[in-house]
Amino acid sequence: MAKKKNAARQTIHLECTEQRDSGVAGMSRYATQKNKKNSPKRLELRKFNPFLRRYTLHREVK
Repeated sequence: MAKKKNAARQTIHLECTEQRDSGVAGMSRYATQKNKKNSPKRLELRKFNPFLRRYTLHREVK
């Protein structure tokens, strides 16, 4: 029997919150997945920003 595709898991995009205000060209974005049932709120993770060369807060965008 084949597995059923999980509709709760979605692909989301994370965007840097600090880079917009800094004036540095480019935008740091990451793609990841989350389970919408377990975490219905917007996801926030600390990821590496190659333009600023440090770890910054990345938030989920629509």
